[in-house]
Amino acid sequence: MEKLDYLLWDGPPTAPLAGLCRSSCVSVAASDVRPTLLMGSGESLAALVEVWVDSLDTRASVEACFSGRYDGYLVTESVPQIPSDATGLLTHLSWFPKPERLSDEEFYRGWQEGHTPTTFALHPLRVGYVRDAVARVLTPGSPPVRAIVSEYFAAPDYEDPRRLFGSKEAVQAAMDELPSYGDTADMSCRPLWRGTFS
Repeated sequence: MEKLDYLLWDGPPTAPLAGLCRSSCVSVAASDVRPTLLMGSGESLAALVEVWVDSLDTRASVEACFSGRYDGYLVTESVPQIPSDATGLLTHLSWFPKPERLSDEEFYRGWQEGHTPTTFALHPLRVGYVRDAVARVLTPGSPPVRAIVSEYFAAPDYEDPRRLFGSKEAVQAAMDELPSYGDTADMSCRPLWRGTFS
């Protein structure tokens, strides 16, 4: 099976995805939430659609459910922290390209081996972490995103910066390691209401 991530810019899917894929999850922009972190293109994102398909060759039927602009990516999913099955969770979604100054080896080492362990201290109340590495851009003209990250929080913990972040030392450590995998100017993020896989 293959996992596809779609960033939708003009609204959520206009038709159900059930029956078109093995499973799907639609998370929509949390416009009613005060965003503690909103960067780059985050303000414009309408939804994230995650689908599992037997083959990406069948993706046209999934994409027919979208209207307006969307960006599609074939990804490999890693789950450093298994998400809670609680309802009403917020997803802090982040996506970014690989800086040109970094080789693939340097990028993955900085992001996966360096930054991922740090995030547990950075966000001590987080209840799930899914890390998608982009293997291929599927839609012509889409940005060359290499990382799509979903971090899950209870809404009260996300909306309060004092609860969202850990110690000052943890925040500083995360800032210090950022150049090892990304550039602030190229990063995008926003909160979404987490969907459920069906």
